[in-house]
Amino acid sequence: MELQRSQWFPQVPISELRWSCDPSCVEFLSTEELESTNEVVGQRRGLESLRMGLEMDSDGYNIYVCGVAGTGRSTSVRLCLDEIKRTRRTPDDICYVNNFKDPEAPKVLYLPPGYGRIFQKEMERFVETLREKVPKVFESEVYQEGRKRIVERIRNEEKALFKEFERKIQQEGYAMVTLPMGTVSRTELFPLKEGKPVPWDQMEEEMERGKLPADELQRMRGRYEELMKEMNERIKRVRDLEKTLSERLERFDREMIGPVISEALEPLRTRFDQPKVQDYLRDVEDHLMENLDILRSKPPLEQMPAAAGGASSETKDPFLSFQVNLLVDNSETQGAPVIVESYPTYRNLFGTIERTFDPRGVWKTDFTKIHAGSYLRANGGYLILDARDALMEPGVWPALKKSIKRGEVEIQSYDPMMFITAGGVKPEPVKARVKVIMIGDSEIYQILYDRDDDFKKVFKIKADFDTVMENGDEAVRQYARFIRKITREEGLLPFHREAVMTVVEEGVRMAGHKGKISTRFHQIADLIREAAYWARKEGADLVGSGHVDRAVAHRHWRLNLVEEKIREMIAEGTILIDTEGWKVGQVNGLSIHDLGDLVFGRPSRITAQTSMGKAGVINIERESELGGPIHNKGVQILAGYLRGKYAQDKPLSMSASICFEQSYSGVEGDSASSAELYAILSSLADLPLRQDIAVTGSVNQKGEIQSIGGVNQKIEGFYDVCRIKGLTGTQGVMIPAQNVQELMLRKDVVEAVAQGKFHIIPIHHVDEGIEILTGVEAGQRGPDGRFPEGTVNALVDRRLEELAEGMRDFGGEE
Repeated sequence: MELQRSQWFPQVPISELRWSCDPSCVEFLSTEELESTNEVVGQRRGLESLRMGLEMDSDGYNIYVCGVAGTGRSTSVRLCLDEIKRTRRTPDDICYVNNFKDPEAPKVLYLPPGYGRIFQKEMERFVETLREKVPKVFESEVYQEGRKRIVERIRNEEKALFKEFERKIQQEGYAMVTLPMGTVSRTELFPLKEGKPVPWDQMEEEMERGKLPADELQRMRGRYEELMKEMNERIKRVRDLEKTLSERLERFDREMIGPVISEALEPLRTRFDQPKVQDYLRDVEDHLMENLDILRSKPPLEQMPAAAGGASSETKDPFLSFQVNLLVDNSETQGAPVIVESYPTYRNLFGTIERTFDPRGVWKTDFTKIHAGSYLRANGGYLILDARDALMEPGVWPALKKSIKRGEVEIQSYDPMMFITAGGVKPEPVKARVKVIMIGDSEIYQILYDRDDDFKKVFKIKADFDTVMENGDEAVRQYARFIRKITREEGLLPFHREAVMTVVEEGVRMAGHKGKISTRFHQIADLIREAAYWARKEGADLVGSGHVDRAVAHRHWRLNLVEEKIREMIAEGTILIDTEGWKVGQVNGLSIHDLGDLVFGRPSRITAQTSMGKAGVINIERESELGGPIHNKGVQILAGYLRGKYAQDKPLSMSASICFEQSYSGVEGDSASSAELYAILSSLADLPLRQDIAVTGSVNQKGEIQSIGGVNQKIEGFYDVCRIKGLTGTQGVMIPAQNVQELMLRKDVVEAVAQGKFHIIPIHHVDEGIEILTGVEAGQRGPDGRFPEGTVNALVDRRLEELAEGMRDFGGEE
């Protein structure tokens, strides 16, 4: 076995273990010599998609910016909007005004940018003018004399009517008497006796006593009826005269006040020629002319005492209905507005209608309490919001889609936590054309695209931001300019060229591929800051390569408590891992642990037991419900490989159980499927496997080894265990050959490989791997259909044949 252990096997060249930055790409001594950059690096696809969406004016071309946080999504949106917003027209101001014909349906006005505030001020000035001038007109001698003449003329006509009538009835022996009847009075005719009016019941008493003949009383009654009819007609004429008086006074008031109102409105009519504004001003004039009483006094606006329950109310301002509610003011906006809504609740996005208590404790509101949300403030421009936040807020997503599709916003008092709503006010919808930019991840995008038919109609542009970009000379220069930007903006120490090269190499390691480099610049920026911290702590003038390495190592140390605990348990023997020797049916597999802020690899013992039976390959992880679907699929593939290679001339009469030993949590992924297959083959052939070589790689039914993820972390995880337990010079990791291009190992691992203390072995097929692990030739099937004697495949085939015969004999005995 010692001879087998030292046998030759292919190894990855040292130069392929880690990519190194070419010094010729860094043509400066420190980053102080560079110009910083504000450009977004490595996101051509996302940027071009974003620009197309921003420049498209057709309906539905809103943008979903998709990608992982830290890839420059928000920065790209901001930079693109800074370029394009200046070329766009500044949108109109938006105002709400009273609807005098239907106060519960306020009207919306659109004015050129900046004119909304002017219109609001002009209307305030108009009201102040009326408050000042109209009472003076009412108090003027001309008005008082004119009103007096009108009243006197009508009163004289009324007096003339009754003066003639009183003379007539007096001649006939009657008099008019006013009789009180509660809160009102009634005019009655009584006969005169000795010059004094006598009630009719008294006249009847005199008739009964014989003092007045009955025919005389009857005659008096008849004449009374005729005079009462004539008096009622005169009373009716007086009422007509009172109506005429009221009409003449109103007409007189309009003649006196109308020119004042018209004169006060003239500057507004001249300055604001928009048709809807002109219509509104006509409504203002008509309303004032029909309600002149509100102009007769100047009531102070005094706050009333607090009502019960803490509510308060204001005295009713008669001029409230002439105020202008400036909903959106673009007087200081240059170009198209850009609104970032960081807290997209329904109220914040679409506005609300405030509600107040009146003294009776009843909800009240009016058009002056309508407030705009960020969607209206972004009218004619761009609204940026986070997709996840928008979807989590009640009512926001349906309202957002409706507003985009209809091109208008309907403001309402939406409060999902309130069961009492303000009554009455339903404002006219506001026309709003907004380019919505939602920033989110690919998972949310896919869910919306698959499950919401409207989403694909209103978000036609997907700007996809990648986590990596092509590695090359230009990428190195862009990284250097990015480092310069961070150090300049935050006042950090400049970076030496070697430090820049180390940062670039760390970017390649984060990308997980030699030909790629990471675009997660928030992580790169953190590395820059932490390296500058260590340099400043040491009192250095420049950030060097060692400071970057220290920042990387210290960050890993801050986060790897769990990793260290697992290594300690392996070193103590609590977790059983062999890094030396040979074992049948046992192999060291490699797995990845993702803690969110740290990803690390560790070895796991995989064992297999085989026996006669018909169960096939039994996955203990699946039976115990610890195996994920991809891992279970990988195990099923093993059964397919065994059938295809060994069961063409006999049934596969075998039961094989495989297990991740000391695994007490879920197992997912198929990267251990080749290791599981080696354990089964070892058990069937009764050949021991090397424990100093760990295995990773998935396998297909043809026996081809396929690439896996996390290759660097897996190699480093086994290396750290071997280092703790003692490096022997024979230890190493067997990886898929396709993963060689992804190698970006730690410098200490590369150094160990260079010194021959550790080995990285690339393979393409299961046969290559089993030969390395057993030290025995795998063997290829010959023309006679048999494997060469003594090879691994021959031993496996013979054992499977024995199991099949045993099953046949056992079945015969049964």
